[in-house]
Amino acid sequence: MAIKDKIDLDYKNSLKLKEKIKISTYRLILSGIKDLDITNRSGPQKKETDDEDIKKLLKKMIKQRNESIEVYKKNNRNDLLEIEKQEQEILSNYLPKQMTDEETKKICVNIIKSTKASSIKDMGKVMGELKKNYSDTLDFSLAGKVLKELLNK
Repeated sequence: MAIKDKIDLDYKNSLKLKEKIKISTYRLILSGIKDLDITNRSGPQKKETDDEDIKKLLKKMIKQRNESIEVYKKNNRNDLLEIEKQEQEILSNYLPKQMTDEETKKICVNIIKSTKASSIKDMGKVMGELKKNYSDTLDFSLAGKVLKELLNK
């Protein structure tokens, strides 16, 4: 089943169950997908919106939630913090499971060894390898921090 169809089905189920946060989150996702459809149809390279486009959208939305969570933590807004966490969880359900911090560090170390990266100048080469092999399961903001730490030694 395509991601869009699964989201649509879950949206309809949450409407029946009257789950407010899920309803609003699904509406945001579906709205983003519609915008993607319009962009893809009117752009220079006309194409159908596929699962990869939707995954990119979901990752972007998760990143926005993470930034909001940090702001709410700093400002002690626990009410808004909980909503953002729930939205983030809903969004994450449609993506492959993300690697843990330890797994990310281990993979970064292995890629640095295999590419013989020795300084921060080689970071692009390492990131390229990570994107090629782990684009769906790796948090690249975390990987960037880990790489900077490892390559600055």
